[in-house]
Amino acid sequence: MSADKAQIARQFIEFLPHAKALGMQIVSIGDGMAEITMPYDERFIGDPKTGVIHGGAVSALMDTCGGAAVMCHPDAPAGTATIDLRIDYMRGATPGQAITAKAHVYHITRSVAFVRATACDEDTDRPVATATGAFTVEGR
Repeated sequence: MSADKAQIARQFIEFLPHAKALGMQIVSIGDGMAEITMPYDERFIGDPKTGVIHGGAVSALMDTCGGAAVMCHPDAPAGTATIDLRIDYMRGATPGQAITAKAHVYHITRSVAFVRATACDEDTDRPVATATGAFTVEGR
């Protein structure tokens, strides 16, 4: 993958208002793979009794990470949109810990990229959530 394509994908993700609001940071990106982290933030707690981050924030992280993986795939142009995203929540994220999503494109056609993703808090042996998704491949 060209460095230019990775840079375009990185800039696009960093420009997204929801990614900024959630504090998302790209850890790595390239060749159909992306890793994005989101720090713990009390503003996004879904259950005040436990301090667990809301599933919607986890969903946004996984969706953004999946899109980033598609954008940097060598056989896809830079643009993409989510067609379908299924998320299975395994457990609540540990309060106070960052959540990191890793996504990879496992199959790509002329018009659709298929992605798998996993989100973990700092206890990386126990996923918070897993996802499978389909994303558009525009202009291929």
